[in-house]
Amino acid sequence: MEEVVDIVVDFEDYFPSMMERYGAEGLVTELCNGFRLLMDGERGLITFESLKTKSMVLGLSDLKDEEIACMLSEGDLDGDGALNQAEFCILMFRLSPGLLMYAQ
Repeated sequence: MEEVVDIVVDFEDYFPSMMERYGAEGLVTELCNGFRLLMDGERGLITFESLKTKSMVLGLSDLKDEEIACMLSEGDLDGDGALNQAEFCILMFRLSPGLLMYAQ
């Protein structure tokens, strides 16, 4: 039997305030900057290895491998095990319930 791992991450949604401050175009620019910060420079994708390494640099060294894998799988729409820029941006919007008010 496969073990099920429940992972809870405490997340504060800053995207609505960023939308107010920068507008839609500015928010997308910041998301793209975040993607570039986390991506593997050679592959142009956020990989398990790049996310693990960069999360440590950002002070998130307590993330477990299972949590990192879960983050990637949550946004990996094409099943390649990594996130491209579009998948990353889609995931960030999906994780921000506060941005729903701007979609209306």
